[in-house]
Amino acid sequence: MPSPIQNKMNTVFIHVTDLKTSVSWYNQLLGRDYSKDEIHLPVYNIQIEGSTGLTLDAGPDGNKRIIPDSYPIFNFHTDCIESAYQFVKNDLNYALQTEPVHFEDFSFFNVIDPDGHVIMICTG
Repeated sequence: MPSPIQNKMNTVFIHVTDLKTSVSWYNQLLGRDYSKDEIHLPVYNIQIEGSTGLTLDAGPDGNKRIIPDSYPIFNFHTDCIESAYQFVKNDLNYALQTEPVHFEDFSFFNVIDPDGHVIMICTG
């Protein structure tokens, strides 16, 4: 029997404790402008290139207890790992879990969002 579930990633939900802080953090990471007037509990949708969306979810009451994983929950793409690393480290001064790690066909580093979620920045 064929599955009624499509082989397609739709939206990634990131559970956050403070929606305004997280909206600012993710938009700065992606170099996106946003208006604080667009932030309304409980969720904020960030426009992402491609078909997969990113939704920051603070829950119905705006207070969630977050238990972050110590491993990356998803990745953002970059064409230049060194430029991305310097931007995150020096320009944004964000918490980093790793320095760039290089392999033959790709490189990555991990950054930590305000709730402790690990996000990978990756070339491959």
